[in-house]
Amino acid sequence: MEEVLNLTGCTGTVSQLNYSGSTQNISSRVYNAVGFVLVHAGAGYHSESKAKEYKHVCKRACQKAVDRLRAGAMALEAVTAALIELEDSPFTNAGTGSNLNLCGDIECDASIMDGKTLDYGAVGALTGIKNPILVARRLLNEAQKGKLSAGRIPPCVLVGIGAQQWALSHDIPPCPPEKMATKFSLSAYRRNKRKMEQAEKMDTMCNPSKRRRQSSGTVSEIMVGHGEHMSASLDTVGAIVVDQEGNVAAAVSSGGLAMKHPGRVGQAAHYGCGCWAENARDARPYSAAVSTSGCGEHLMRTMLARECSTAMQTEDAHQALLEAMQNQFIGSPFLASEDGVLGGVIVLRCCRCGEDQTSDNFQALLVEFLWSHTTESMCVGYMSTHDSKARTHISRLPPGAVAGQSLAIEGGVCRLGNKND
Repeated sequence: MEEVLNLTGCTGTVSQLNYSGSTQNISSRVYNAVGFVLVHAGAGYHSESKAKEYKHVCKRACQKAVDRLRAGAMALEAVTAALIELEDSPFTNAGTGSNLNLCGDIECDASIMDGKTLDYGAVGALTGIKNPILVARRLLNEAQKGKLSAGRIPPCVLVGIGAQQWALSHDIPPCPPEKMATKFSLSAYRRNKRKMEQAEKMDTMCNPSKRRRQSSGTVSEIMVGHGEHMSASLDTVGAIVVDQEGNVAAAVSSGGLAMKHPGRVGQAAHYGCGCWAENARDARPYSAAVSTSGCGEHLMRTMLARECSTAMQTEDAHQALLEAMQNQFIGSPFLASEDGVLGGVIVLRCCRCGEDQTSDNFQALLVEFLWSHTTESMCVGYMSTHDSKARTHISRLPPGAVAGQSLAIEGGVCRLGNKND
């Protein structure tokens, strides 16, 4: 059975956010395998006019992952399937439709982690590849084969032209840049470039010393005071999965900040920052997986993905995530100079519910899933193998909350029957 909990979300100095959910419609079918997926289409700003498109792509991503889980696939394969669907959507800032950098090019970051083996693969500032997550996944797979010739250590992270050349040499097909850009991303680039040029012209007239910094500003800095949403360009995508054996996996993919400097690598390619997955072992009672979104520099300086995974080892998952977001992110000493801290996470943790947790005859998998964000909104979707369809939701800060200074937190619990039911 899957049930959405009525969780109380803390919003810092403003009023509380209450989320009321209802019991999911559970399909009467009996599946040979069980599992659960939670995806996000980014923490940023999701307009009401595009809410339907964001929700639709989350539903498709969930369905792709669940189809793999029902067929007996492991978490790593299922999370890859979800990410490909998210990257292929023209509405997300990942793969097709990614933000363009200062030079008008698309450079993507992506990473993936296997909670069972703890293996990791990532790419940064990758151009000319339709699905960056496939390169990250291939890096992970190749590393599992062991050392290269002459005892060389295989890479787990590649960037720029080296990442592209490696992908092509491993039979991942190239994609012409014009096919990855969309009418929306090109229009946004031209609009942002005009505003940036206007802002720089005004700044230079008022303060000539600012010329040296013109090429390093982000679109968020440029947009402030122009009536734009500060968090509109932060919509990285990601997914986390648990399979029938209780293995977890996590992945994340991003086109990065709009108008970023060429060669900039965001959190989606950084270890412990974009995603994290780790099975229960030794002193870890829970398996946990995390995928992040938001301002990459904020997420990198706090290593938020790994921090949230570590926090999940306490008894109360909701309270643990709340404290992690408050203390390790909004209140982090590494971000003390920031006026607003922008980011979001999806988190999954699970444990076996039977008395003999080492046996294949355990009663069920108990999955707790949560999302939290300091941005104006975050779009998520989730689905178990018992469900007939995915459920989607756009979480928003309540009226009066200040993005970057407040947070929302919501989630639920899913109990999965064992694979022999």
